Amino acid sequence: MFSGSLVAVVTPMTAEGGLDWSAWDRLLDFHLHEGSDGLIVGGTSGESPVLGLEEIAQLCCRAVQRCRGKMPVIVGSGTNDTAATVARTASLSELGVDAVMLVTPYYNKPPQEGLFKHFIAAAEASKVPVILYNVPNRTAVDLLPGTVARLSEHPKIVALKEAGGSLQRAREVIEKSKVGFTLLSGDDATALDLMTVGARGVISVSANVAPRRMHEIFAAALRGDWAKARALDLTLQPLHRDLFVEANPIPVKWALARMGLIGNGMRLPLVEMSAMHSETILRAMGAAGIDMKDQAA
Repeated sequence: MFSGSLVAVVTPMTAEGGLDWSAWDRLLDFHLHEGSDGLIVGGTSGESPVLGLEEIAQLCCRAVQRCRGKMPVIVGSGTNDTAATVARTASLSELGVDAVMLVTPYYNKPPQEGLFKHFIAAAEASKVPVILYNVPNRTAVDLLPGTVARLSEHPKIVALKEAGGSLQRAREVIEKSKVGFTLLSGDDATALDLMTVGARGVISVSANVAPRRMHEIFAAALRGDWAKARALDLTLQPLHRDLFVEANPIPVKWALARMGLIGNGMRLPLVEMSAMHSETILRAMGAAGIDMKDQAA
C-alpha cells in the first residue's frame, strides 16, 4: 500500500514560532513536483512534540486539499498516553488522510504486552490504515518483531516504520508478520540495505531536501535496478549522515532555509543550528547535487 520515498516533512514556522502557511504550501508543491511518494505530517521531523492537535489538524487539512489523488498523506497521531492516542487517532483519521502513524509510547517504557494493547486500541479507533513507528533511540522502548507479528494480524495495521537499521531485525519482521505487511525503513543511511531483504521503501529525512533523487533511488530498487539505486544512494550518503549533526530537524530546516523553501523558525526547546556545522551541511548538499540557487528560484 505504501512504498518508495515518503518524506517526513518539516513544519515551517515563522521567526516567532507560528505556523508559516505560505511556506507549507510551497513545500507541498515542491514534493508534488519532485515526485515524493508520500508525505508524513506531524512526525519527528515535523516537531510533533510542540504542535497542538488543532495545528496538526490544520496542517493535515491543507495537505489533503492540495495533495489528494496525487500523493498519499499520512499523519502522526501517536503519544505516550493510550487514551490521548485513541482520541487523536479517531479525530485525525477523519480528515481525509490515507493513514495514521503511531510511534511507540515514549518515556513510559511499557512492556511488549502494553505496546500490543496500546496499538490495538488505537487501531480500533482509526478510520484509515495504521503504520507503526519504532524508533528506540528516541523513545527508550523497542517494539520487537514478535509483537509486530501479532499486531500485523489486525486488519487496520498495515506497515511498520523501523528506524533501527538492522538487517536481522528487518528479516525477522518480514518473516514473522502476516503476508502483505509492509516494512519501511526509518533510517536513510541503511534504507537501501533494508530493501534487499524485503522492505518496500523509506520514511525519509533526506527527502526533505533531495526528494527527486530519493524517489529515483527507491523506484530503481523496487524495479530491481540495484546498480542505479546504489550509485544514486552513494551520492546521498553524506547527506544522510550530516543531517543528524544536531537533533533532527534542526539541520534539515537549516538546509531548507538555504534552499529558499522555508524560513529557519522553530519552537523551543529546539534552536537554530550552530554555525560550526554550516560548512558540513553545505558540503553534503553539494555532494547530493542540490543547487540552492535553482531551488530558491
